[in-house]
Amino acid sequence: MLNFTHQTMAQITKILQNSISVLQPKETIEFKILNPDAASSFYNGNIVTCNGIKYIYRGYKSWVDLAHILQCRMLTPKILDENYILMRYEKLNQDNSFHKNITDKEEKYGKDSIFGQIHKNEEASFLYSYIQALQNVHVNKRVRILNLGVNSGDEFEAIKAYAENFNDLELVGIDYCESAIIAAKEKFKNTPNISLHVADINELNSLNLGKFDLIISIGTLQSSNLEYNKLLMSIVQNQLKKEGAMILGFPNCRWIDGEMIYGARVKNYAFSEMGLLYKDVIFAKKYLQQKKFRVTITGKDYIFLTATSIRKD
Repeated sequence: MLNFTHQTMAQITKILQNSISVLQPKETIEFKILNPDAASSFYNGNIVTCNGIKYIYRGYKSWVDLAHILQCRMLTPKILDENYILMRYEKLNQDNSFHKNITDKEEKYGKDSIFGQIHKNEEASFLYSYIQALQNVHVNKRVRILNLGVNSGDEFEAIKAYAENFNDLELVGIDYCESAIIAAKEKFKNTPNISLHVADINELNSLNLGKFDLIISIGTLQSSNLEYNKLLMSIVQNQLKKEGAMILGFPNCRWIDGEMIYGARVKNYAFSEMGLLYKDVIFAKKYLQQKKFRVTITGKDYIFLTATSIRKD
């Protein structure tokens, strides 16, 4: 069994990479480490002496991050005694991924798809950043709200839980996936101020929805079948009120085998490459600033751009 004491993180990473490379998906690897609870208020890398042996200290967060870097799930560690634990990593099944789902294009995001199993509001990093974005745009003051790419309605659920005057709001959701809209309608069947529609965002202008105080779009405008720059400008000009606000969410993660793995990925790269993500973020920021919006950028696994109008007229 592997036993890590004084090895650096670089050494540990290389050892585990080599060991995990020969594992099959769902197989596990175990290794003995110093129990992170054996010390308190230590930064990673400090030396802790235990039973006469010097250990490089690392907290649980470092081990969770390493598991994801190695495309693994960190399983519940086994306590060996008060000073030592057995760390356990399970290799993820790369084929069990929303990104590799090969159903037809519409049902890739459907009720019974892998994507349909994702509940973003149960991911702490997503929910915290999204609620922060709602606070930044003063959602309680935004009477008409449009969600482009609403799918199962996670963003509306959070607004319902957070907004103090929810019953006074009018929420409209658009998605091209019919089965997702059917499921969302069932979820919100007792919420009369939410209306949901099956429609193509490319045809948004023909829907005659009017203008909105707040427009939300999480992980949708960057879809390959949409012209991102052109569409964003059209939405701001035609669907957003002059004194309105926007929340745009840009995925900086991948969904693999039940795990949300940090870092955007593009074709032909075997590692996280975020150039396109930030290109889209910066375009939106510059364009909205030109249109007299105050823009903030927050988030981690999802990058949130919030924009609020500062126009005087």
